[in-house]
This record gives sequence, structure tokens and C-alpha cells, in this order.
Amino acid sequence: MESSPEPCTLFSSAPVQYLTVWRKSLLFNGHGYTVYDDADGSIVFRVEDYAHDWRRHALLMDRHGNVLLTVRRCRCNQILNLWESWKAYKGDEDAQMITKGERRRPLFKATKDLGSSSCTISMFTEQGSPRSSSLGYQMSWSRTKEWFTIYQVAPINTLVAEASRKYGSSTPKKLLDKDVLALRVFPGMDRALAMAMIMITNSMR
Repeated sequence: MESSPEPCTLFSSAPVQYLTVWRKSLLFNGHGYTVYDDADGSIVFRVEDYAHDWRRHALLMDRHGNVLLTVRRCRCNQILNLWESWKAYKGDEDAQMITKGERRRPLFKATKDLGSSSCTISMFTEQGSPRSSSLGYQMSWSRTKEWFTIYQVAPINTLVAEASRKYGSSTPKKLLDKDVLALRVFPGMDRALAMAMIMITNSMR
């Protein structure tokens, strides 16, 4: 019997959570991620594209394979695109369209100006209208040093998640493969939401 999906909420009262993000799929020849909990080594999330272009469409799943979020690049018909954007939807958006015949409203939208190393996250209500600015985020990253930061922008800039290259446990400590990241999610931030944002930054870089 299939387990029910783990909840994907906007906020969490848990302490700082330490995760390891391996930018590799568990599927042969797949493009995705596998995310582990540093506390016990268990799988927390899987990310797969299932034959789609992983830079345009990916599914964030819990350890049981239940889809938590669909992350999709927005299509733009303009000849000259000076920005790019992504939208994230709760659950499997393609399955929702098959059963209900309509596209669901996004949970959030990420927008980046061309040439920028940061992007803005706008959150939406279930009715499709923008949430208050207190639920907006700013993501920044470094291409060369492989780090990411996510800040909640109001009422003051607050660091809610960060990722960087991961060090091994040996002494002296050495950096692991470039596809292995250490992700820290701070109290007040949902780790699934943070992981979806990391996926987007990796595609925008």
C-alpha cells in the first residue's frame, strides 16, 4: 500500500536541519537529485525528470516517490527575453491537469534578470493572487564557489536556507565531489520549499 505524501508546508518549527544534496538521480541515465538527512542517513527527497528536459521540468518527491512539488520553467513567446522565470506547483501538476482538465495555480514564481546571479521569489495564495511581501524571498548564488543563499526579504532580510560544497569527515577535511552539497534549512523554512528553490538556481546558473 502506497504511503501518503509528506506535507509540504510554508513554515516549520523544527530546529536547523542538515541535509546532503547529491546532484545525481537514483535512476540509470536519469537527471535529478537525491537528498539525505545527515542525522540518520535516510533519503528525504528525490528529484526526477522522467524523460523531460530536467532544466525545464522536474518533480520533487518524498522518499516514497510521492510528488510534493512540480517545478516548471515558464514559456515566453517574446523574441528578446531579458529575464527567465520558473513556477512551482503543489503535487503533480500533470496529473492534476489530466483529472481536472485545468492547470493549477502556482505556489511560487522565481524570476531572474538575464546575467544576474540572483532571483526573486513571489509567493501566491491558493486563489492565485500574490501574497504579502513578508512571504517573498531572494536567492543568490556563486557559479565558481558553488554556494546558494535564500533570504526572506521582509520585514528584514533573514537567512532561511543556504547550501555549499560539502566537506568529508576525514582529517584534514577535504571537499567532496562538486555534485555533493551541504544544505542547511533554518527554523521557519520548509525544507521541500528550500529544495525546490535550490533546483531552480541550479537550472538558472
